[in-house]
Amino acid sequence: MQDNATEVTAAGIARLAGVGRAAVSNWRRRHADFPRPVGGTETSPAFALAEVEEWLRRHHKLAEVPLKERVWQQLAGHPDGPVTALVHAGCALLLIHDRPPVWLDISSGTDERLAALLPTALDEVLTPRVPGTARPGRTDRSRVNGQHPVNTQPAATPATPATPATPATPATPTTPPTPALAIPTAPRLLPSVPLLRGVAELAADRGARPTFEFLLGRHLDANPRQYTLTPPDLAGLMAALVGTPATVLDPSCGTGALLRAVADSPDRRLHAQDSSPELAALTALRLALHTRAPVHAAAGDTLRADAYPGLRADAVLCHPPFNERNWGHDDLAYDPRWEYGFPARTESELAWVQHALARLRDGGTAVLLMPPAVASRRSGRRIRADLLRRGALRAVVALPAGAAPPYSVPLHLWVLRRPDRTHAQPELLLVDAGRFTAEGRGGPDWPGVRETVLDAWGAFDRDGGVEERPGVARSVPVIELLDDDVDLTPARRLPPPTDTDGAGRLADVRARLDETLRLTAELAPPPAEPVPSAASGRLPLTTVGELARAGALVMRTGGHGGRARVPVLTDHDVLAGTAPSGTLPESEEEPVLTEPGDVVLPVLGGGAVARVVDDATAGAVLGRNLVLLRPDPAALDAWFLAGFLRGTANHRQASSYASTATRLDVRRLQLPRLAPDEQRRYGERFHALDAFERALREAGRLGEQLVRGMYDGLTDGTIAPD
Repeated sequence: MQDNATEVTAAGIARLAGVGRAAVSNWRRRHADFPRPVGGTETSPAFALAEVEEWLRRHHKLAEVPLKERVWQQLAGHPDGPVTALVHAGCALLLIHDRPPVWLDISSGTDERLAALLPTALDEVLTPRVPGTARPGRTDRSRVNGQHPVNTQPAATPATPATPATPATPATPTTPPTPALAIPTAPRLLPSVPLLRGVAELAADRGARPTFEFLLGRHLDANPRQYTLTPPDLAGLMAALVGTPATVLDPSCGTGALLRAVADSPDRRLHAQDSSPELAALTALRLALHTRAPVHAAAGDTLRADAYPGLRADAVLCHPPFNERNWGHDDLAYDPRWEYGFPARTESELAWVQHALARLRDGGTAVLLMPPAVASRRSGRRIRADLLRRGALRAVVALPAGAAPPYSVPLHLWVLRRPDRTHAQPELLLVDAGRFTAEGRGGPDWPGVRETVLDAWGAFDRDGGVEERPGVARSVPVIELLDDDVDLTPARRLPPPTDTDGAGRLADVRARLDETLRLTAELAPPPAEPVPSAASGRLPLTTVGELARAGALVMRTGGHGGRARVPVLTDHDVLAGTAPSGTLPESEEEPVLTEPGDVVLPVLGGGAVARVVDDATAGAVLGRNLVLLRPDPAALDAWFLAGFLRGTANHRQASSYASTATRLDVRRLQLPRLAPDEQRRYGERFHALDAFERALREAGRLGEQLVRGMYDGLTDGTIAPD
């Protein structure tokens, strides 16, 4: 079957050919035989992938499309949309993972035969792995009453029998929950067959699970505004707080990061629900590929149409939507879940808290990610007070800024436990991990956060209290919190951190600043001497693109994924001159690793910046919106290259401008043709300027640190005014 239906944008063409988008625009203008758009819009046209590949080969601009790029472009340009394509790919990958001989058999014939046989094969795999999966041509009677099939199977831990479900009359759902997955029919699968064959080929090289993670990661990265993600480190911390439960529920599962963090045991039973049908389907497939445990998944509005009213789970993990006004306040006034009080319209998060408690067995633990305002808003103080009095709220943890979206806000974790006994003197654990915030745009110091939080929670859970650590952790008697505000913000209840040597630290900062200022003065460039007019003739120029074609340098672009826990050099790091601080979605995509002598440039923002990679930065992953140039030392001096690429006029002529952004076409940047000795002369001068620039940055940073420390010391009484 010819894959003429798959479309690709200009950005996709640029990625396939390894060029900038400006080059694609030039090809469209200069070549009359360039493929005509088949879709999209006037400003963002789409082209048939097969026609584009044929044109690129005919014009010797593409030797062969990399397999992963071909598969991604087929998925992104699928006629039914990328989510449908991703679901079909996930179903096929699960079949390949569980029953490879079956896949080999049904894929050996024509595309039509594969599409016809695949639904039956998927039924045999999906039904036991994802109970409740809708089968083609069969009416699911349980959906008539708005219930999901898994609702009739309450789960329990092997050691502790589940508490019998309390009869309740839930509110009438506006939209009944539906199974997360439905086995696609042969006509729906037929357009996806070329994609599925490519996915199978990719899985043969990478494995089924990494292939799905790669495709899912690329899709999420390509649509950052459509999804709110839970970072893996945060998901791991939340999973560690609930221990080793047998039955786990995530009522707002998103992309399944939280359940994936606990899906490491075949004895574990996982339950997921999300209001987005596409996210529920992707989560079901993702979890099925990661665990042999049964995955119960449903699509539907959890608060209005709970798919698991009879479930009493050992643990609930949840990253709920924040600040929702239309959460069901008018429809759910008499819902039995509001055991601790009916949440106000502005307190959707407290509705999720009570939903989590209602789905726990007695003694079960829930961990929810919350915006910090929930701990102090006056409209929620009565519910907070009742949660404290009855011992349901056990801990509030203030995370450092950057832990999860929105990254500028220091979010909280609430640890709850469904009361199974009355506490004589209940206490609340308060932890503030804000000191682990990283400088710049990098994520928090997760090892430090994890150690601090888990140590405090482990001691509190075991002993009922913790030894007070000023500014970090304290177990507070509930009676102290039951005032007019019931403010549970950790920073307002913890004693300030002790600083016995604040003046000494500032003296050290001052000494370092003096030394840096002296170094800066020494590194300042000498007075500039003008070039005589007779010697100022224009040097012969070449471009980065020409040097790349001649083999004088290698050009690489930043990726969309990489290995876990490898530092990522971001565009902000390059602009600010800081250490690698970023992260990329975890995938099996081969990252671009920096080496000493590489020259790295950001392509967005319009700043004339080029950074030479040193030994301290080497080994980092090249981040998005960056281009790496790796010069041949025999032909190009790295500092000579970086220096000329920083010229303002050079950047201006190589940049394209949109209404809100500037993009640099690195291939158009120019530099003079000079002999190696002359290159080194320029390179030494550029290297000296770079050292001067870094010294200025360090002096500015130390100066800000000294000023802030003086303000803090004077205001908190640790430094005398004279």
